[in-house]
Amino acid sequence: MANIRQPRHGSMQFWPRVRSKNEVPRVRSFAKSDKPQLLGFAGYKAGMTQVMIVDGYKHSLTKGMTVAQAATIIEVPPMTFVGVRFYKKTFDGNMAIKQVMIAKLPAELDKLIDMPKKDSAANVDSVPSDSYDDLRMLVATQPKLCGFGRKTADMFEIELGGEKAAQIEFAKANLGKTVAVTDLFTPGQLVDTHSVTKGKGFQGPVKRFGVSKRRHKSEKSIRNPASLGPWCGQGHVMYRVAHAGKMGYHLRTEWNKKILMISDDVTKINPAGGLVRYGQVKTTYLLIAGSVAGPKKRIIKMTMATRPNKTLMGDAPTIEFISTDAQN
Repeated sequence: MANIRQPRHGSMQFWPRVRSKNEVPRVRSFAKSDKPQLLGFAGYKAGMTQVMIVDGYKHSLTKGMTVAQAATIIEVPPMTFVGVRFYKKTFDGNMAIKQVMIAKLPAELDKLIDMPKKDSAANVDSVPSDSYDDLRMLVATQPKLCGFGRKTADMFEIELGGEKAAQIEFAKANLGKTVAVTDLFTPGQLVDTHSVTKGKGFQGPVKRFGVSKRRHKSEKSIRNPASLGPWCGQGHVMYRVAHAGKMGYHLRTEWNKKILMISDDVTKINPAGGLVRYGQVKTTYLLIAGSVAGPKKRIIKMTMATRPNKTLMGDAPTIEFISTDAQN
């Protein structure tokens, strides 16, 4: 019988394998757009469900048939424009030179930032147009509208599309207002999701990398790699060796997630007792095909697809059934 070996699993693309610095995911690049609009939105993961949809993919073997599809529920309450951040291009990248906030910040930001003692007058026109090269909108979420009982908001910046002149006009017109997910996304659209995965603590190499256990009479250890091989000749053990360490709570980006539905009718997805470890969905929500990284209640950023897959593009599928089992 052949000797089955499993030296290691896990992609070496993700290095260093460390915990994320912040629960709010970082977006490294945004898609380009000619319209002056936000290029991303954020919501909170509520759970997963199962839907029955009519397969509409052109080259699918089940085209026109009703198939089961796993879907993720993301609650997306409106976000508030709370400020504008201006950037100047330098030899070392973009450098923030000015930040303008609205006169009265939401009370939910109290635990997140140092609130000004006096209301400051927001004046975007006070920044000369030749002093900056780029600007981004500062937005704050409203988790108090969701069903899991959190009040403290998340604040982050999102890029704008369009030319520089159109961006500043958009900022002046919308500062202090709210924006809904329907102003940006439509059913059937492809988005990229950015999230921080579930943390699993300090784990051994068998769980962390999937290496096979050694035979029971192996010397010294059973659940360790059989040999370090050539990876320890530099005075230290190289990171490629499957060793124990922290696992999970990593920043991950997933491309081309399809929006199946955007709705305000919460009766379609809420079980009788609410979603487990989340509660009742109370505001607008998205149904996204497949799974999305991260546990329930964690913030999920969604941006315009940077490299859309033409095979997946198309109209929103026809949803015939949405499961509301209590174990979702």
